[in-house]
Amino acid sequence: MTDHRAVDTWLTDMDGVLVHEEDAIPGASEFVEVLKASGKRFLVLTNNSIFTPRDLAARLRGSGIDVPEQAIWTSALATAQFLAEQRPEGSAYVVGEAGLVTAMHDIGYVMTDRDPDYVVLGETRTYSFEAITRAIRLIEKGARFIATNPDPSGPSPAGTLPATGSVAALISTATGRQPYYIGKPNPLMMRSALNRLDAHSETTLMVGDRMDTDIISGLEAGLRTVLVLTGSTSRAQIEHFPYRPTRVVDSVADLIELVGDPTPA
Repeated sequence: MTDHRAVDTWLTDMDGVLVHEEDAIPGASEFVEVLKASGKRFLVLTNNSIFTPRDLAARLRGSGIDVPEQAIWTSALATAQFLAEQRPEGSAYVVGEAGLVTAMHDIGYVMTDRDPDYVVLGETRTYSFEAITRAIRLIEKGARFIATNPDPSGPSPAGTLPATGSVAALISTATGRQPYYIGKPNPLMMRSALNRLDAHSETTLMVGDRMDTDIISGLEAGLRTVLVLTGSTSRAQIEHFPYRPTRVVDSVADLIELVGDPTPA
């Protein structure tokens, strides 16, 4: 991407870019307000499938960041969209919480444990051994295996929590079947976000804090990318990867003045 076409659309990760847990990262609120004032299309992306966009918008407001719920795109929504296109009005056994279950209902899927088309695994804070066992047996009987994202762990105030990828590995070990992951680093997540905004990859910028999810998926979807150093990837770690972001900044605060720049990256 050497033609430096104007940036009309912004995509940004949430955790590590806008917030740390419940605390806003300095400059995040101002960044979102500048985006809204600019009139440019934008989406906040997250691999978190626990919450609905309304839940996440409320969480962000509690941190002092005002993002409309329609500007939030989750791995649960991307998963539901993918399944609606692959097998309209199908059926699924879902292991997950409100964000995923609501998204599946909204596309007209039937939730069932009787010969479902899919087993769909999302993140939850209360993984049930019984539910995981049921998922294993349904996959063994022929259900297709989908997971919202491959994240092996997630943060919490008390420390690390197992996430979707870890439970998917357990199910894969038991069944010998690997899931198809929808969320980052699958560029499908980026393309579904672009489709939601009717945007083009060549005029879209992705902001993220992880080289191995945000930046690689943005790169593979044809986007320009900005790595912020307020999350998972440090400046020293960048050189460990065989690819680079278009730009590296200390935090999202450094992007505020660039929103009005036609070619900020």
